[in-house]
Amino acid sequence: MCPEKLKIKLNCTNTTERIRDVQRTLWLPREVWIKVVLEKLESHEGITVKALLDSGATGLFMDTTFAREKGFKIEKLKKPLLVRNVDETVNAGGAITHQVEYNMFFKEHVKRARIDVYNLGKTEVILGMPWLVVHNLEINWEKGEVKITCCPPICGRRKQEEKEKEVKKVEKDKNKEILKRLVPKRFWK
Repeated sequence: MCPEKLKIKLNCTNTTERIRDVQRTLWLPREVWIKVVLEKLESHEGITVKALLDSGATGLFMDTTFAREKGFKIEKLKKPLLVRNVDETVNAGGAITHQVEYNMFFKEHVKRARIDVYNLGKTEVILGMPWLVVHNLEINWEKGEVKITCCPPICGRRKQEEKEKEVKKVEKDKNKEILKRLVPKRFWK
């Protein structure tokens, strides 16, 4: 029996093929975009941008025009990087010849990184597998929601949490000292 909820007519000969065909036509891959702040290292100016999460990209990329218009310090690579398409052919756009170093803020996370500068067209920033793997994101592709719940030791959030713990410990120690001065010794444990 064909799925009635779909309100489409299918040639129902093989259930597996029918389901696969329905999935191909109904569940198109969803793009997930996140707002990040890219901080220029020289001026500490932060620029908010929508970045595309792309599990098929093997690097981090910033559009050439975007980098120039926003005034990022663009550095020439010692050796150009060849860009290959999914089918392993060389990309017609040429090699990657420049990069930008920056701090990226996403929610309460911060990471200093280098990003390759390349002609991306209308997309300003692409975050590929290197960023996705390091942060081991939880992505709800259906809702477009992204959570970072498994911070690596190099993550800025971990460092901030460690600083906050140290501050709390110092404050706790100060409070103990104050109490010792105020409370007679016979009441100490």
